[in-house]
Amino acid sequence: MKQKFNRILVTAALPYANGYLHLGHLAGAYLPADMYVRFQRSMKRDVLFICGSDEHGVAITVSAEAEKSSPQAIVDRYHPANKSAFDDFGISFDNYSRTTLPLHHQTAQEFFSDFHKRGILREKTEKQLYCEKDKMFLADRYVEGTCPNCKYTQARGDQCENCGTWLNQTDLIEPRCKICGTKPVVRETAHWYFPLGQYQTRLEEYIKERNERDGWKENVLRYCEGWFKNGLQDRAVSRDLSWGVVVPVQGYEKKVIYVWFDAVLGYISSSKEWAMKLGKPDEWKKYWQNQDTKYVAFIGKDNVVFHCIVFPAMLMAWNDGPNKQFVLPENVPANEFLNLEGQKFSKSRGWAIDVRDFLRYYPADLLRYTLAVNLPESRDSDFYFKDFQARTNNELANILGNFVNRTFAFTEKNFAGVVPPLGNPGPMDKEIVALVKDIPAKIGEFYERYHFRDAVLESMNLARRANKYFNDSEPWKTAEKNPAQCATTLNISLQIIRSLAILLEPVIPTISRTMWKMLNLEGSPADAGWESAERMILHEGHRLNKSEILVTKIEDKDLKEMVDKLLTVTLSSNSTVAQIKPTITLDDFKKIDLRIAKVLSAENVPKSDKLLKLQIELGDQIRQVVAGIAQHYQPKDLVGKQLIVVANLQAAKLMGQESQGMILAASDSEGKLALISPLSEMSSGSIVK
Repeated sequence: MKQKFNRILVTAALPYANGYLHLGHLAGAYLPADMYVRFQRSMKRDVLFICGSDEHGVAITVSAEAEKSSPQAIVDRYHPANKSAFDDFGISFDNYSRTTLPLHHQTAQEFFSDFHKRGILREKTEKQLYCEKDKMFLADRYVEGTCPNCKYTQARGDQCENCGTWLNQTDLIEPRCKICGTKPVVRETAHWYFPLGQYQTRLEEYIKERNERDGWKENVLRYCEGWFKNGLQDRAVSRDLSWGVVVPVQGYEKKVIYVWFDAVLGYISSSKEWAMKLGKPDEWKKYWQNQDTKYVAFIGKDNVVFHCIVFPAMLMAWNDGPNKQFVLPENVPANEFLNLEGQKFSKSRGWAIDVRDFLRYYPADLLRYTLAVNLPESRDSDFYFKDFQARTNNELANILGNFVNRTFAFTEKNFAGVVPPLGNPGPMDKEIVALVKDIPAKIGEFYERYHFRDAVLESMNLARRANKYFNDSEPWKTAEKNPAQCATTLNISLQIIRSLAILLEPVIPTISRTMWKMLNLEGSPADAGWESAERMILHEGHRLNKSEILVTKIEDKDLKEMVDKLLTVTLSSNSTVAQIKPTITLDDFKKIDLRIAKVLSAENVPKSDKLLKLQIELGDQIRQVVAGIAQHYQPKDLVGKQLIVVANLQAAKLMGQESQGMILAASDSEGKLALISPLSEMSSGSIVK
């Protein structure tokens, strides 16, 4: 049974402030959260939308050491950059905070101190990896090794990114220090633990109840079930680090609160900051400490455990005490991952596009629309540049833009730019009017159920139907033969444009505001209210503003220019002399199958200045390999050459072309690249040792 709520609290996962936001981040949590919030505001509901930068934890210190900088310098660079990227993309946060603020430290310490004083936390002496070379205990992300669950060789000391298993660093097989590459030793250290297992039964009941009430996603439920099946264990809430929130317990001043405990409290501290900026310091309590608040936490799937299990357990622990209770998430809509051209986003491999860079080439609404129709709601999805171009040209320009511009052009030509009289609607007119009356509720239900792709598709379907209505009504003919019917067609078409501006505002807010401006209406589409989209509100004689081009089509050459400049496919980790990577074992190296291959043919990959497509002979096999070497070698110069390839690399797609291996190459600090070849002729397929 649905519960009635008087206000809505929405949070989006705090991104780490150790790198720039890329397109995958947007599709994971931030765009769906923003669409949901914009819809709810249009429904005239009381909504608070909160986020901020996660600025603690080992991810920050690792980045600082890699750049030979300080953690504070790292977060001071990326926090404003990412805040600006969110603003440019149109994410409408009420507050975007940061966890290095004293207000956040006070909030995290308040929770920790409360749990400590009430005896919830348990002090334990544990075994932890210690690097004798660097003279330090290794926090989780300072350790890499083989996952005991899936055997992934680059699992972190806290979690395996490959299978999602939450790990203790001592569980890793063949662990190594990420700083120096040596094998650490095990030593004892004391830490505080949160008894997560004590809350398992309550957590299971909580998720069951919320699912029955608000319909949780299957992927989230299955993930939680896996954790419950294995049994929840005590989790450390302190760490041997110097960067973070200091543990507020005597004798622990040189340790910090574990970032998983600290970060989720960033939603509360960000809300406090919002209230202080508002001049009403206690206003945040209205959202967090009233049980008639609906709290929705938008995240990516890699954050499910923290928001569905850990954070609710922390709030339950707090609520068991004497202080005022916090509301728990009503739903946690977690998206899967967005891939880029069929491959997982990877900064280290140069396979990623930053939001800030993309928006230098194209308006945010074009990207918002393509991401929205491809959101990874139930499974991983892909962003393709050609799809971005096609969605922009065929849907935003040819369907929506064409309908709007034709309607305005005919109204200007035949009725001097004012809304013509409605007249007597015929069957076709009544059919489209009935559709407009019914569709806002249908689209709204999709938003309420977190089916954002369906909401976007249904909104664009109205534009399709409107285009068909315009074509079938033939106002170019009725303008002379039946002016009254022409007036009716254009009146209804203008009414539909107003409705579309409201219905599409959660997805493409800038384009929607432009439509609103063209209609010469006050305020904004959101101000008008979602439910008004079903009504025919434009009055006869209302003067319109001049028409504007809503969407400019994307030309092939312009898209190619952007892709070539932004998407770097590299064969080495970077263009400078890179630091030696961590030591590997002989067994690790033996897993790589290096072979001699002969190039049979070579050609450029269409629409790319960087890629060549090679057909290679590998013993009795013929394979296709795609390599980013087009700026260094001509195809004709490679035919007949022998090269060294990684023969057992998992197949991948680059710009739509399958690549079944990797060619070895070297690069220097000036960007010069050289392919690696045998000194003398060898049989193709020969093993390189």
